[in-house]
Amino acid sequence: MKLDASRFEVRLAQSQDDVAGAQRLRYRVFVEEMGAPAPGADHENRLEKDAYDAYFDHLLLIDKECESQDPLDCFVGVYRLMRGSVAKTGIGFYGASEYDLTKIMQDGRESLELGRSCVAPEYRGGVGMHLLWDALGAYVTERNIEILFGVASFHGSDVEPLKQPLSYLYQNHLAPPDLRVKARAPGAVDMNLLPPEQIDRKKAMAGIPSLIKAYLRLGGFVGDGAYVDKDFNTVDVCLLMDTKRMSEKYRAFYSRSRGTSE
Repeated sequence: MKLDASRFEVRLAQSQDDVAGAQRLRYRVFVEEMGAPAPGADHENRLEKDAYDAYFDHLLLIDKECESQDPLDCFVGVYRLMRGSVAKTGIGFYGASEYDLTKIMQDGRESLELGRSCVAPEYRGGVGMHLLWDALGAYVTERNIEILFGVASFHGSDVEPLKQPLSYLYQNHLAPPDLRVKARAPGAVDMNLLPPEQIDRKKAMAGIPSLIKAYLRLGGFVGDGAYVDKDFNTVDVCLLMDTKRMSEKYRAFYSRSRGTSE
């Protein structure tokens, strides 16, 4: 499906109906497509939701030419965004259930937790994710955010077939000590599962989901340890980006979002 960018609207959620649209898409992807049990979901109405939704900003990709009779099905891309300044008011970060985020909370700079990122299957591989990323870049620069992080997932909860990609990530993209968050028990598992000489880089890269590879290309790191999330049938890694250490590609991404030529 070839899609023109002009058919999409990208914006933050402005109403509970907008949030429900994000939850419907998350249900379609995480529950129906990926088989997540998602115990907190509203299965009757096909909404993947939790208590954190009320505190997040929801970045939405909406198909203005959608022909579905249910308007909730016209939400085709989402990102869930939590600023550190909001998390510190009492709700905390969603990812704190999987990782010890003390180093981020104590850093002093504004941070942003990214989560529940997904695009409807029929819109993948096109302009949708690029539009979301451009909007995310604008969101980050407008709010002076310097640290971005969030869990990203490998499908399935069996670590055995992930030895190559997890070991490769640990040995080549481990976060610096000041940002090296650590996976929490009881779901924590070691990532450094193979010695360097047993890692096949090509095989390892083939096993890494495209979203994780995209963050790595932009200068991202991973935390120490993976987390087995049985509620979502995934093995998660924590991805982190520090704008002070970001790659030139990410600097260019920021500049485009600001409309500058720095």
